[in-house]
Order: sequence, then C-alpha cells, then structure tokens
Amino acid sequence: MSGHTARRLPVQLGPAAWNAILGSQGAARALADDRTADFVIVGAGFAGLSAARRLRQLQPGARIAVLEAGRIAEGAAGRNSGFMIDLPHELTSEDYAGAGDDRVMIGLNRQAIAFARGAVEAYGIDRNYFDPVGKVNGAASPAAEAHNESYARHLASLGEGSQMLDAQAMRELTGSSHYLSGLYTPGTVMLQPAGYIRGLAAGLAAEGVDIFEQSPVTGFERRGADWVVRSPGGSIATARVILTVNGHLESFGFARGGLMQLFLYAVMTPELDSRALARLGGQPRWGITPSDPMGTTVRRIDSGQGGNRIVTRTCATLRPNTVPSEAELRRARKVMQRKFDTRFPQLAGMRMEYAWAGHLCLTLNGVSVTREVDDGVFSGCVQNGLGTARGTLTGIGAAELACGHTSPITDHFTAEAAPKRLPPQPFQQIGANAVLRWKEWRASKE
Repeated sequence: MSGHTARRLPVQLGPAAWNAILGSQGAARALADDRTADFVIVGAGFAGLSAARRLRQLQPGARIAVLEAGRIAEGAAGRNSGFMIDLPHELTSEDYAGAGDDRVMIGLNRQAIAFARGAVEAYGIDRNYFDPVGKVNGAASPAAEAHNESYARHLASLGEGSQMLDAQAMRELTGSSHYLSGLYTPGTVMLQPAGYIRGLAAGLAAEGVDIFEQSPVTGFERRGADWVVRSPGGSIATARVILTVNGHLESFGFARGGLMQLFLYAVMTPELDSRALARLGGQPRWGITPSDPMGTTVRRIDSGQGGNRIVTRTCATLRPNTVPSEAELRRARKVMQRKFDTRFPQLAGMRMEYAWAGHLCLTLNGVSVTREVDDGVFSGCVQNGLGTARGTLTGIGAAELACGHTSPITDHFTAEAAPKRLPPQPFQQIGANAVLRWKEWRASKE
C-alpha cells in the first residue's frame, strides 16, 4: 500500500476581502460519510473548479467530488488582485516579457479567458464579475517609463497592440497625479475573483458536481485499484485524484525542494461615500499593475463588484513553511497605507477596512507541475503568481490528463521541465527575502 499524507494544511491570515464584500454564502456542506467517485479534486480554487468543469465536458456522466479545506473563495481565489491577463506577465523579468515563446503562452492564456467566459455564460455568473476592460501598466518614474517602452516594443514584435497614456490620461482614469504615464493593453479581464469563483461553484453544483467545503484532505492512500482520499469527516474512494492545491503540492510529498512559497499582501478601503468619490474623481473601474513587477498593484471597483472601493497590493515574503506572519502583514499594511496616501492625497489617512495575506507559489525556472505525479494522481499546480489564467489552464490540463485527452494545453505543460531545485535552507529564506526587500525598495515609487 502506498500513500501520501499532508504535512500541513492551508493557513489563512486576514479576511478574503473579495469574498467578504459579497456577503454570506450560507451554510457549508462538509464531507460527512464514506463514498465513491470517479474523480476526486483536491482544492476548489481557479484550478480545481476549472478541472471540474472540464471533466463535466469530457465525461458528462462521471461522478465528480471536489474537496476544499475552507470555504469557497476564502483561499487564494478570494485573495488575489483579480487580473486575468492574456499577454506575457513574467514576474521575474524587468518588464514582464517572457523568456520562451510568448505567442504560445498568449494563445493559451486566451484559451483560459475563453473557458472562463464560457462558464460565465453557461452558469449565469454576474457579468460585473467578469469585465473585459483591459488594464494599464502604471509608471511613476523614468525607469518605469523605460520598462513600459521596452514592453510595448516587445508586444509590437509579437503583433500585439498597446496604447501609451500620458499623465493627464492617467489622472482622468484614476483620479491620481502619481503616474507619469501608463501602457494600456486591451485583453485583460478584470474579475471580481470571489464572485466568479462562487458563481462557478454554484453552476457546477447545479450540474451534479459534489462540492464539499471545510473538508481538508489529510492524505490519500492506495487500496486495491483505488485511492482512498481522507478528510476528518469521511473518505472518498476513487480511481483518479486531481491535486489543484498550488504550492501545497509539496505538502503531499511532490516537487519537494523545488517550490518557492511566497505571501503577497493587500488592503481594501471601506466603501467610499459620495464625498470621498467626489474628491477622488476618475473612472469607477480600472486596474493598474506596476511597470516594475515588484511595484504596487491598484484597483478601483464599483457597486456592481462589491462597493466603491480601492484595493492596494504590494510587498512579498518567502515563507517555506507556508504559514503567513502577523508581523509581516503589519509591516506590509503600513507600507500599503503609505502607498495609498501617496497616490490619493485627497483621501490620505483613510483607514483600510480589510488587510490580508495571499499565498502564491513560484518555481525558479517558471514551470508549473501539471502532469501525472503518481499512478492515477494528476497535478494541476504551481501558477507562478498568475493564479487566475494559469490556474484555469493547469486545472484544465490536469482534467484532460486524467481523462487521457490531449490538447495544446496538455502538450505545453507536459513538455515543461521539472522545477529547478532551490538553494538549501536557511540560505534560501534569508537570501530570497533579502532580494525581495531590495527589489521592493528599488521599486518603491512604483
């Protein structure tokens, strides 16, 4: 008998604000018995629910169970910035340009967006939660403007359009005089990520997919021809397990020593009243990613997405044990308050309503782990900080592999190399966090 036991379970710090502003979901359905299924998916984020939908397409009569450690949209799906990006967005580069064939990745990202759009249409998900409005790379320094110009040239070489915005256009968009310029690209979808995920889960449940919340998987073991997936309240016997747990893949014993476990931090304002909105100005919905990947992401949302609010995200720390730190969240909260006040002096001093940490996972060589990792066990993990589009793709890919189906998505991921091995501890944690702080300082104006 072989098996895999989870060394640790997900730990969340702070509320998942995107989920909180949508209100209660009602009571959770937890796994409370022993049962069987054709497929068991571990994790109900972008990857897990995309895998479930792809399984429904490939094998409509299959019995599918999804196990989620917490509540729907309380994990990373409710803690990201909500950008579903089609263009190259390599976080380890200076200007997001990828190192490989970007045309291939653009095509795959657009498949992910089309897949998500299909779910919105099929399940009647609120269109406010899936807004194909594009995004802007904001620049607040000459160095950042140079990054944008370099990126624009790279996009042009790929046949992709973009538009430079001057300082006045940026003020008219955001209400902020902080930005010298911006680079607009039209293909990004601005998500209300928790709203999209909640709608996707509800649509799948209506189609007969069993979704169990507050049902962490503590391990799974081989019994005869099946795997028995264990949770505190019960178990599910299945021939095929799909792991869509991003960096927690390492917890089950896979890709150990190859995954960088990071936390990013964000804050969200209270709902802005009419006086604050008048002082702010600008448009009701927009999204700014920094021209330097270590800069600050800012989004403004409106009542259709959970209230008139501003979201600010910056700072990153490596936490190999995947447990976020209260002290690091406090430090990041102070940094983000300062960034907010600098961008919006007309609202300076506004106390944030929500502050949180979000777990992401990267590899040194930028690869995912989407392949069969044990007999009948398939991974759709490691999104390299691009959880909405890349998570959708890895989920689709894992589901297709579990069904013996091949596609450009499976071809891409199964051809990737294994994750490059990380330096040993404690050098990894000390060195990585020193580099992250230095990059944060260098990009401080951004």
